[in-house]
Amino acid sequence: MNGRSPKRGFIARPGTAEDWIKESGIAPGRSNDGSAFSARLTIDVTPELRGRIKIVAFKRGQTVADMLRDLLAREFPESQGDTP
Repeated sequence: MNGRSPKRGFIARPGTAEDWIKESGIAPGRSNDGSAFSARLTIDVTPELRGRIKIVAFKRGQTVADMLRDLLAREFPESQGDTP
């Protein structure tokens, strides 16, 4: 015997792509807004704008992610029926 402990395997991936997307849980500390899943959104901003966003979030006692989620939810409310 070589004295090494057995390797630990990675967690198995879900079978389908849709199951894999839905596999992630709700982030800790998130409000219960009715959505069980979240998606990552990446945008490019200037370093100056990024700095301003971080300062405002800090002054408000929020994370940047929470502040931007609230902003996007206000700007893009759920539509009812055919109205945008």
